Amino acid sequence: MGLLLFFLHLLFYLSSVGEPREFRLAVQSQLLELAVSLATIAVILLAVLSPVSHNKSHSKPWLDLSLYIQQPQIATSNTHLVPREDAGAFIFRRVLTEGPEKTSRVVGRAQGFVIPTEQFQQSEFNVMYLSFDTPDCSGSLSVQALKDKQEFKVIGGTGSFAFARGVALFTKTHDYSQQSQVAAAATYHVKLQLEFPNHSTKLLKR
Repeated sequence: MGLLLFFLHLLFYLSSVGEPREFRLAVQSQLLELAVSLATIAVILLAVLSPVSHNKSHSKPWLDLSLYIQQPQIATSNTHLVPREDAGAFIFRRVLTEGPEKTSRVVGRAQGFVIPTEQFQQSEFNVMYLSFDTPDCSGSLSVQALKDKQEFKVIGGTGSFAFARGVALFTKTHDYSQQSQVAAAATYHVKLQLEFPNHSTKLLKR
């Protein structure tokens, strides 16, 4: 930019000196062409070297959650257990906690329909609803199993989890009832990776 201003000043100087008119016009024409070329190069360099902000605007915020599904401390009639050798499935309602301990803070509820432990992660019929009710967030997630895959698919949400998409991975951590033969007796570690298109969110980050 400084070089461009120098040429402009030189043009004004040549127009005022006492050189022959033809000489001054020829020099001014060449300097003007050079100034235009320099201005064009400067515009191109600014366009190429300027940071591209629109690339970042398309990135979607992700949220990772690590929670636990376990039996409530008080037995509830909302769970209907069916032995494996009979129907091999059950409807359940469990608490959703921050940690694996029984004394961990309850952040919500987990309810749905699953099949026994051996096939728990392979059935496409497993459907689960995770509801949250804390000062930080309130809403729910719908989770469905993917056939022949270890991970579940988050297919939607409400409230703080509106329009959520992502994956969920369930890992059995402990069996609190050694005599029970169904998956309801186990505690599961749930790892969620959620995507929130077009907006960010602040939730229970772990």
